[in-house]
Amino acid sequence: MHRNDGVCFTSSSFKIPLSPPSQTLASPLSRARHSLFQLLHSLRNRSLPPTTSTHSPLLCCSSLSLTAQTYNLVNAPLLCSASLALSQPYSPDSTQSGSEVPQKGQSTTTGRYDEERVLISEVLVRNKDGEELERKDLEMEALTALKACRANSALTVREVQEDVHRIIDSGYFSSCMPVAVDTRDGIRLVFQVEPNQEFHGLVCEGANVLPSKFLEDAFRDGHGKVVNLKRLDEVINSINGWYMERGLFGLVSGVDIFSGGIIRLQVAEAEVKNISIRFLDRKTGEPTKGKTKPETILRQLTTKKGQVYSMLQGKRDVDTVSTMGLMADVSIIPQPAGDAGKVDLVMNVVERPSGGFSAGGGISSGITSGPLSGLIGSFAYSHRNLFGRNQKLNISLERGQIDSIFRINYTDPWIEGDDKRTSRTIIIQNSRTPGTLVHGNQHDNSSLSIGRVTAGIEFSRPLRPKWSGTAGLIFQHAGARDEKGNPIIKDFYGSPLTASGKPYDDMLVAKFECVYTGSGDQGSSMFAFNMEQGLPVMPEWLFFNRVNARARKGVEIGPTRLLLSLSGGKVVGNFSPHEAFAIGGTNSVRGYEEGAVGSGRSYVVGSSEVSFPMLGPVEGVIFADYGHDLWSGPSVPGDPAGARYKPGSGYGYGFGIRVDSPLGPLRLEYAFNDRQAKRFHFGVGHRN
Repeated sequence: MHRNDGVCFTSSSFKIPLSPPSQTLASPLSRARHSLFQLLHSLRNRSLPPTTSTHSPLLCCSSLSLTAQTYNLVNAPLLCSASLALSQPYSPDSTQSGSEVPQKGQSTTTGRYDEERVLISEVLVRNKDGEELERKDLEMEALTALKACRANSALTVREVQEDVHRIIDSGYFSSCMPVAVDTRDGIRLVFQVEPNQEFHGLVCEGANVLPSKFLEDAFRDGHGKVVNLKRLDEVINSINGWYMERGLFGLVSGVDIFSGGIIRLQVAEAEVKNISIRFLDRKTGEPTKGKTKPETILRQLTTKKGQVYSMLQGKRDVDTVSTMGLMADVSIIPQPAGDAGKVDLVMNVVERPSGGFSAGGGISSGITSGPLSGLIGSFAYSHRNLFGRNQKLNISLERGQIDSIFRINYTDPWIEGDDKRTSRTIIIQNSRTPGTLVHGNQHDNSSLSIGRVTAGIEFSRPLRPKWSGTAGLIFQHAGARDEKGNPIIKDFYGSPLTASGKPYDDMLVAKFECVYTGSGDQGSSMFAFNMEQGLPVMPEWLFFNRVNARARKGVEIGPTRLLLSLSGGKVVGNFSPHEAFAIGGTNSVRGYEEGAVGSGRSYVVGSSEVSFPMLGPVEGVIFADYGHDLWSGPSVPGDPAGARYKPGSGYGYGFGIRVDSPLGPLRLEYAFNDRQAKRFHFGVGHRN
């Protein structure tokens, strides 16, 4: 019994009797036959020296035997072992005729006759008992597979051997035995074959994740037909391919064909037995004690105990742990478990420093004039791993020419005990931002700023793949101040700066946001919808509703990329004038100053960009923007846009360059607007 790496078949070796040679050796062919019989007898009885003619063309036939070979179902066609042996019933007289040949040089003579040819008068295909096959289609399959063996052809042993392999390679036969029969008309070559059984049933063991429908579809066409080993090999490859495409540790480990035409597939799937976290020292690489709690890392993993291990899923788990921001290096190593068919997963992690102080600078788009236009400095303390649970605390201060923001931000990226991956963020902020976005500079060249004290809590969670949602409750206390820091309720034009008429407006806002992101690349699709509802818990608190939506779509066109974006919004109810939608500027309509196109209750802004590679990380950009306040400017309390003669609509176009940096894309753009004005814009990061 020979067993391939996946299929069990039985192949047997037969001694095929040949008819005794005629007593009259009148021709070289008959002498060759007579010598062949003597040699076969000597091979069977090694104690007797062979006697044969040194010129016998059939000498080589006696040494032909195909040895059993094993083939891997995944990498090679299914082959079955076959044996070829020619013999003659022993006759004492056979050793007494012919001339003796010395044993010295016998192997040389045999090798030389491997290439000599014998004339074959007839080629037939029969069953293992020498009878005609019941199914003529199988006989035709065997005859079609033959390449060299044809009637009235001179063949070498090698050619016969190759045709035996071709019959086996056709996949319909479990064994093939070539038999040479000496007849009155010459030598008849008969291929005695044993067809495979008909397929009548399938048993699959160990396939826990392989869909049954996949197996049914793979074997449906073969039901009731003779099992074809080549087709079976293709099915096995498709099953292994199914596991490979999904990165699963699984393959067909064995195939058995039983009587009655039942095929049994044995599938080996590597189940995860245990998952452990191993912390490594950043310098030595040796195991060490980590600051992060192992359960904080383990809950990030989608791979669980008892699952079939998937390399693709493991890679996603590595990426997920890396995005926590706590680890400098993450890797997963599968190791054999004590139980057969199971693996242990060891995740090696190298922790980063968890916190510290930082300082830096940047540019604000709110300031558009002055020697220190737009420059801001920042100082911050951050801790990325509070209590070893990946909770984050950030305390920061930003200060510019007018801008100032003090912020305390605490985030728990995954609330303990929640199975929906809900995060919680608590914000406390005191900010002072320029009011020029809506109100512009005062007529007397003085400026005003908007002061806000904000506190709130937000909850975010994934809704479905690529979709996330945020809900929160935020309280805001906001009002306007002059350049000396004194509260004011009206601007130079006499327009109100608050909705309540008091120095400050108070509001409690319920917030909801839904975001769709594609691949995360700037050129991918994106959609965001935001709604804020003012809750009049107190009589003097503002009551309003604001909605805002943004969409973006990128299209690759050869080496260039077309990026289309559209945004719009509307607010109804009682709201502060400085909360109006400002149109114009670096992230809106380029070619205009910040908020110079208009400010209204409603707005729409569209933009198109074509970017193309230039040199290394540098890209060139051609763009065009358009914005409109939808004639809603006068409905803003005090009509700040009308008092400052803002057009309410406008467009801009231009060109620029972008350079990739660790901070994000650095954008330098030169734009023209519809009023023949020209303006440089500089920004960091992608456009909103």
